[in-house]
Amino acid sequence: MIIDSHTHIFTEPVRQNRSQYFDNEPEFKLLYNSPKAKICHINELLESMDKYQVDISIICGFPWHTPEFTIQNNDIIIESVQKYPNRIKGLACFDAAWIGAADETTRCLDAGLCGAGELAFYLSGIDNNALAFLDPVMAVLREKGNLPCMIHTNEPVGHYYPGKTPITLEQIYTLAKTFPDNKIILAHWGGGVFFYNIMKKETKNIFKNIWYDTAASPFLYDPQIYDIAVDAGVADKVLLGTDFPLLPPERYYKDMDNSKISTLQKEMILGKNAARLYK
Repeated sequence: MIIDSHTHIFTEPVRQNRSQYFDNEPEFKLLYNSPKAKICHINELLESMDKYQVDISIICGFPWHTPEFTIQNNDIIIESVQKYPNRIKGLACFDAAWIGAADETTRCLDAGLCGAGELAFYLSGIDNNALAFLDPVMAVLREKGNLPCMIHTNEPVGHYYPGKTPITLEQIYTLAKTFPDNKIILAHWGGGVFFYNIMKKETKNIFKNIWYDTAASPFLYDPQIYDIAVDAGVADKVLLGTDFPLLPPERYYKDMDNSKISTLQKEMILGKNAARLYK
């Protein structure tokens, strides 16, 4: 089974005319101002899934500042899950700083979504204010069966690209320490923080409920990243995430084939780990 744990879809009006959504949405404009930044609908995702033999995709929207946009995007996620229950699962997405974030989390979970994400702090990083905003959302996720929360992270070094946040490894580590009982997925390999799983003290316990997805990996890392994850002891915590429509699944399949991981480890990353996490 292949499960893509990190994909995005938008409403048709956003897909048809993205520029009308730029006002008061600096993060959306930052990521999608370029016409090369793809925006897709559920039908395009399903076509890709058929082409690349993906059994299930977990979809999310965008953390809009405008509540109306948030609700519209989450509604299309809910609609897709209800229409394709055997193929599509969904996450509630919103601006965590929105006063209605916890209530929106509850609404979406009650409608059948299986967690929250991709939550992002593109301009600030995951600072103390971000942790405070996340607190009520994390409480809802725990109360609803300890459902996962996917959070945008990125490597704090290297080249700049749209969506690269001013995050630090210490912030990511503090996130894990602040919510030890929540299941947290760190997108984009957690900015590389999983390396510290090999430390002898503290970190293994701090990271016990942390998962990592592979979103954008072919843009960021050599195929050796999979070998390093195995050596760090987190092969059972890595999830295939394509960030579709950013990249097609075949780019990730190729990188795994060019790594040294075993067939079993590849099967875990492609779907078994996600099936266990999402039950």
